[in-house]
Amino acid sequence: MTLANCPALLQVQTPGSTPVADKWAGDTRYLLARLQIESVVAAYKEDGATGAEAVDVRALLAARPDPFCVFEACWIQHLDTAHRDVVARLATRLPARLRRGDVRPLGVDRYGVRLRVESAEGDRDVRLPFHQPVDDVTGLGQAIRVLMGCPFVNGLRARRD
Repeated sequence: MTLANCPALLQVQTPGSTPVADKWAGDTRYLLARLQIESVVAAYKEDGATGAEAVDVRALLAARPDPFCVFEACWIQHLDTAHRDVVARLATRLPARLRRGDVRPLGVDRYGVRLRVESAEGDRDVRLPFHQPVDDVTGLGQAIRVLMGCPFVNGLRARRD
């Protein structure tokens, strides 16, 4: 049996984990692998610079998903197709040399928006960071308006007479 032909069932060992029952004993279609994390290095590429940084294992295991991971893909697609004006306003925050390309939304997380600039010279990904991390849709809307330079940072509200 080769590992390439074997689906893996993975258990991540944490301080609170317990052994998995051996219910697939003798079944050679599966491989049970236990991942014991001893060290973590996060690699990144941002604004043309690359790097790596050690991450504490306890911090990694305690981390929660980004609040926008569930709808990020739909939001990015909607922004790209229905709100090109917002993308154009965000693009004004880019360095002048990057504004000549086609700017497309690439991602969003609690820390900022990523844009891809597609041009004849090649594609380039750029992050526009928020002033502070956001945790909900209301905060996301406000952070986007700040990045756009919108005078209605807190959104439009109905007039009360």
